[in-house]
Amino acid sequence: MPATKKGLAYKRILLKLSGEALLGEKPFGIDRAFTDYLAHEIRDVHGLGLEMAAVVGGGNIFRGVSDTALGMDRVSADHMGMLATVINALALQDALERAGVFTRVLGAIEMKEVCEPFIRRRAIRHMEKGRVAIFAAGTGNPYFSTDTAAALRAMEVKAEVILKATKVDGIYDADPLKNPKARKFDRLTYLEVLQKGLRVMDTTAISLCMDNGLPIIVYDLMRKGNLRRVAEGEPVGTLVKD
Repeated sequence: MPATKKGLAYKRILLKLSGEALLGEKPFGIDRAFTDYLAHEIRDVHGLGLEMAAVVGGGNIFRGVSDTALGMDRVSADHMGMLATVINALALQDALERAGVFTRVLGAIEMKEVCEPFIRRRAIRHMEKGRVAIFAAGTGNPYFSTDTAAALRAMEVKAEVILKATKVDGIYDADPLKNPKARKFDRLTYLEVLQKGLRVMDTTAISLCMDNGLPIIVYDLMRKGNLRRVAEGEPVGTLVKD
């Protein structure tokens, strides 16, 4: 892999966005104003020469383990969730391209009229060519979350770190939005995350990252410029690493 560009701590990253991140101020669906904000945050750091991929969840539309899916066949419900991630990926692609960033959506489920199939070497080539690669439809398999998809895709395309974008400024021992006494962690090991039952990413995703030594940084996407700060190596949010 070529040397990291001056001013950047990483050459290639994977950004993990929850579907709820696209809600913005809305109770359901996609907030275009907020996707535009995300697109400009990504453009700001991508313009520095950072190679980027992204995985977006589908929880703002449908999640296989949500209350809405109760009583449904789990495989069918998970497939519906995968399709929701494709909708979100296309919305993010639209926002990025309106912001002037070339983008490709690659899906784990074949739907050639909508997006490209995920092919590892093609995804890497897109990033090398300066395009943001958005990976949709999770892993293409039921029973696996988009967190696990993010860990898997990050390793497949040789990303150096997963940036988990949230609405809080790191990992806490309790929900800081509900408990004002919640304590923030600046750094944790993978085992500490698993042993403390911290809901950073699901256990499969954390275990995959631990087994392959892939760092995770959890940061606040609501603070403007945070993505660039992380990319430039500033100590933002919480680092999960051995």
